[in-house]
Amino acid sequence: MWDDAFPSFLIGLREGLEAGLIVSILVATLVRADARSRLPQVWTGVLAAIALALSFGAVLTFTAANLSATAQEAFGGVLSVIAVAFVTAMVFWMRRSARTFSGEIREKVTGALGMGAGMLMLTSFLAVGREGLETALFLWTTARAAGESAGPLTGAGIGLVLAAALCWGLYRRVLRINLTKFFTATGVVLIVIAAGVLGYGLRDLQEGGVLPGLTAYAFDLSGSVDAGSWYSTLIQGVFNLMPTMTWLQVVGYVGYLAVVMPLFVRGVRTKAPELAPATAQLSESPPSPRRRPVWVVPVAVVAVPAVVAGFVVAFARPKPASSETVAVSETECGKGFTAPDTGRQTFQMHNTGDKTAEVYLIDPATDAVYGEVEGLAPGTTRDLVATVGGGSYAWRCVPTGAKAVTSATVHVSGGGGAVKAVVPVSENDLAAPLKAYKVYVDQGLATLVTQTGQLSDDIAANHLAKARTDWLTAHRTYSSLGAAYGTFEDFDQKINGRADGLAGGVQDKDFAGFHRIEYGLWHGQSAGELKVPAKQLAVAVAGLRKAFPTQDFDPGDLPLRAHEILENALQFELTGDTDEGSGTNLATVDSNLAGTRELLTVLKPLLTKESPKLLPAVDADIARVQKLLDSAHRGGSWTPVEELDETAKAQLDGATGQLLEDLAPVPDLLEIRKSA
Repeated sequence: MWDDAFPSFLIGLREGLEAGLIVSILVATLVRADARSRLPQVWTGVLAAIALALSFGAVLTFTAANLSATAQEAFGGVLSVIAVAFVTAMVFWMRRSARTFSGEIREKVTGALGMGAGMLMLTSFLAVGREGLETALFLWTTARAAGESAGPLTGAGIGLVLAAALCWGLYRRVLRINLTKFFTATGVVLIVIAAGVLGYGLRDLQEGGVLPGLTAYAFDLSGSVDAGSWYSTLIQGVFNLMPTMTWLQVVGYVGYLAVVMPLFVRGVRTKAPELAPATAQLSESPPSPRRRPVWVVPVAVVAVPAVVAGFVVAFARPKPASSETVAVSETECGKGFTAPDTGRQTFQMHNTGDKTAEVYLIDPATDAVYGEVEGLAPGTTRDLVATVGGGSYAWRCVPTGAKAVTSATVHVSGGGGAVKAVVPVSENDLAAPLKAYKVYVDQGLATLVTQTGQLSDDIAANHLAKARTDWLTAHRTYSSLGAAYGTFEDFDQKINGRADGLAGGVQDKDFAGFHRIEYGLWHGQSAGELKVPAKQLAVAVAGLRKAFPTQDFDPGDLPLRAHEILENALQFELTGDTDEGSGTNLATVDSNLAGTRELLTVLKPLLTKESPKLLPAVDADIARVQKLLDSAHRGGSWTPVEELDETAKAQLDGATGQLLEDLAPVPDLLEIRKSA
């Protein structure tokens, strides 16, 4: 998360220090002038500025959320460019003003003292408000670039807290900072970061259709750069440099640096600046009688920005489509549906029939799906949220056990640009991948029959050392067939059952299969004690091998297994929960990874068609997990999970979690949807 947090940490530190210095100088000047009774006016202005900044961020978030997908890209791109302009102006102003900063603020405060409470409040509000608005805008753009990561807000929070601590230290004469050197050093880093934000903003404008050249790539390193590695994540998070960039992005990035950086560096003065603000030299006078301020004024001043933001959200909201109820049934599918506005819309889907139904918002020309609701019971109503652009739309209602029905088509005109939709997948589309995978599993089971037979023979001959080696070989083969778990039925409990949930635990008579034999081999049990469990395992595997060709394999389960194999690995193997003494959980994860890789191979044609960018990211994730597993496999032995150091364990858990996150869309992308 630090890669996403660092740019915001830096902006929070700089802006927070700038605003904090202003506030500390205001306070110190009032204390020195024996005007402590005016301090509440300063804090009221400060709180009003904070409220304004927060409200500004809320309005930005609301505005973007109610635009179409294409318009969101354009909106974000424009604000990114504006944020770069603000940051650039800020670093130049602070470089120029650092040496005379405190003197200028004291002059403004002295003038405000003679002009009444309102002017002092306004002075503090304007002084802090500018930094607050700049911070809100920059945080919004960096948070948008980081997606769902909490890094930007975390980094900004740390930066602001540190800035507050520094300002307090300066005020109490604990710290002395060379402000010119500080703002120069951070200015150089911020210029580099701003160049990345500019590049990201230009890409948004291209995706929003405002600027050309979306497919004119200057370079594409997605096939050779590990997108999941720490260094790649750090570079992308801090500098917004991506493995694939267009010519416009590169020209904007390099051009900005080539112009702004020399101007900034050339203007840096080497003359020694003032150190800390002059507040460190101010002595506090004895407290003077203070009059309690009227609470209405600060509350009103702080509340105004929030109220204004609330009005913007309330009255700028486009007419919601949720007022439009759409019927779902065999006879009334789509009744009540009229052409909606473009942008993010909410439809109320009401099942007027007597059967539970699924309903999809589709493009009738391609059957592409924009949104769906599953399991809509008779007489119930649920919301369906979708982003609407210019084009044709219809509803497809699929009552349980009945034929799918498609509503009349409506045409939506206007902007909104292209809206992302999922092209439906049929059982026929999954027939070839399913056939290929069943061949893989059948071959694996044939191998497993031989391996478990050998394991049984080892134990019968009292060759327990050899049995341990052959046990791991056979267990890894079974673990690589993970996508077929759903069809193995009762055989899985006999072959790979766990002691969890059994009344007698590892001593329970129903504890059987690989883990039963593992427990005995690594806990000193004799060949006589293991002979029967080993024979039972071989018989169960042979039974599965014979039954598998006739077992029902739902094609819709195939995409689900892509996520579930490693989900089980993360839950059971990487926690050591299934270790019965061999310490080979990581070997099992390695086999699970091989099974996942095989599954993705047979699904590759469909996934490439549905989401071209998904597999490159997943491949990079798999390579990262594989590298971490290989580092724990040396000399033919595997490091037990509990013996991994904290860093290695965290890296492996994190890499597996990232892989699971990137695999999560697969079931939705390849979900079988019934067509008319």
